[in-house]
Amino acid sequence: MKRSERLVAMTHFILERPRELISLPFFSENYEAAKSSISEDLGIINKMFQHEGIGYLETVSGAAGGVKYIPAFSKSYSDTFVNKLCERLEDPERLLPGGYLFMSDILGDPETTRNIGRLFASAFRGKEIDAIMTVATKGIPLAYAVASYLNVPVVIARRDPKVTEGSTVSINYVSGSTRKIQTMVLTKRSLKEGSKVCIIDDFMKAGGTINGMRNLLKEFNAEVVGIGVLAEAEDEEEDRVVDDYISLVQIMNADDRHHAIEVRPGNLLDHI
Repeated sequence: MKRSERLVAMTHFILERPRELISLPFFSENYEAAKSSISEDLGIINKMFQHEGIGYLETVSGAAGGVKYIPAFSKSYSDTFVNKLCERLEDPERLLPGGYLFMSDILGDPETTRNIGRLFASAFRGKEIDAIMTVATKGIPLAYAVASYLNVPVVIARRDPKVTEGSTVSINYVSGSTRKIQTMVLTKRSLKEGSKVCIIDDFMKAGGTINGMRNLLKEFNAEVVGIGVLAEAEDEEEDRVVDDYISLVQIMNADDRHHAIEVRPGNLLDHI
């Protein structure tokens, strides 16, 4: 195999396995090259990842060591992407009654959703995470996008149990926006006891749903190590029950009566 061919094959292999430790002997055996050549190849790949602003290779030393691909957007790319997203969301036609925004087109766009997933993965890259959790339904595409870059499974809390999921754990919680008592369930088989979990959701007002997920995770003795939301409503801060979170954008002055809206970057850029 020529070096150019090996570089392409190795790059593809690494990109498909984010945060997974891959040993040098594995590359050496599979691509029939000396470890010194493999080390040089990994140096080239790492340099190009950083040049393109898509992440870097983390080296783990020792007998059981190797390299891990850590997906991460550069600060400049993150700034550009978030500001363009704010411009898209500022279209007054997106305004819905109650200060909500129509975002289904964004959540249904594979490229945009992948980029959002990589942004959250960049922000949470230093944390040990075993699973991504969300609540059905709109947060599901985001959760899978983040999970694909963190290389962990997704668990989905639902409003009602499904027969096909077996026994479940359920809690009642107060919805932050409607102040109504609602039920949230999670199948027992979906999450291991004591897991470290990152919660992802599409929209947060007072944070009641996210708080409900936190309480549900307590039933599994799980630890919430991160919370990420695509959009947060600025006008609910005084009633908010969640304070330690990362948001991509912040909805300001959403006025459906006067057809006006302002969207600005959230606090995610401070964590990139």
